[in-house]
Amino acid sequence: MAAVTSQASNLQGIVRSLRCFTNVKQPFRFIGTTARLCKEEDKREEVIPVPVKKGWFEKILNVRTIEPSKESHASKLSSKETLYELMFHAVKPEYMEEYLKQFQVYQELMQNKASNVTLKGSFTVEIGDQDEAVHIWEYKGGYPVLNEATQIYRTDKDFIAFRQARNKMLRSRKNQILLSFSFWPELIPRDGPNIYEMRSYTLRAGTMIEWANNWSRGLQYRKESNPVTGMFSQIGQLYQVHHIWCYKDLQMRKDNRESAWQKPGWDEVVQYTVPLIRHMESRILIPTPFSPLK
Repeated sequence: MAAVTSQASNLQGIVRSLRCFTNVKQPFRFIGTTARLCKEEDKREEVIPVPVKKGWFEKILNVRTIEPSKESHASKLSSKETLYELMFHAVKPEYMEEYLKQFQVYQELMQNKASNVTLKGSFTVEIGDQDEAVHIWEYKGGYPVLNEATQIYRTDKDFIAFRQARNKMLRSRKNQILLSFSFWPELIPRDGPNIYEMRSYTLRAGTMIEWANNWSRGLQYRKESNPVTGMFSQIGQLYQVHHIWCYKDLQMRKDNRESAWQKPGWDEVVQYTVPLIRHMESRILIPTPFSPLK
C-alpha cells in the first residue's frame, strides 16, 4: 500500500511538472529544478494587473477633450450674416497727419463704390504700439459682400492710386476677418468725446466656447464700462478675441474696472477665463475725426 502511495505521489509530481512547462507563455532559460520553475510560474499567475495611467506627455499638456459636434463653433457663437475686418496700420511718424487725410478719402470712396460696406470705427493708438492706426469695417451680407469689395479695391483706378500713396507712409500692416459674439451689444455710432480700450486675447485652441459661456454672464458685471463690441477671428491670427470698451477718460476706466470686483460673481468669471489665455494686450484708442465711434 505504501508503494502505491509513493508511486501516486511521484505521478502527481510529474503531472505538475508537465503543467508548469506547458503553461510557460514566453521563452525562458533553464533554472535548475522543476520546483524552482514551478515557483516562478506560480508568481506569474499571482500578478494583479495595474490600471493604465495617463502618460507623462498628456499630463504636461493637460489635454482637453472637445465634445463632437456637427455644428461649427462660429455658428454657435454668432450670426454669420455680417463680417468685420480689423485693420492695423503701422504708420511712419512723420506721415501720420497725411495718412489720416488720405484714409478719410479712401473710406468715402469705399462706401460710395462698394455696397453694404461701412466704416464702423477708426482710431489711432494712444497707449500701446505708437504710431498705429486701427480701423473696423463692417460687411453687411457676409463673404459675398467682402468678395465684391475686395475685387473693387484691387481693380478700381482710384483705389490703385490710394494704395500707391499709402504704402509709402506705412511701416507694416495686417488685418483680420472676424465675427461678433451674439451676446455683445450691436456695434453702433457713439457721440463723444470718448476714449476706447481694445483688449485683445489669444486663447488656447479649443477654448472659444468656454470663453463665450463665461463672458455671456460676465458682461452683466461690466455694464458700467460701456461695452462696445466683442469679436473673434475667422481669418488671420486664429483663436483671437477683441473686446472694445468706451470710457470718458482713464480715471473712469479705473473706477469702472475696480467696481466690477465688488459684485459677487465677477471673480468667478476671471477665475475661469484667465487659464484659457495664452497672450493678452491692451490698447487705448483715440477716435479719428471721421470715426463713427466718437
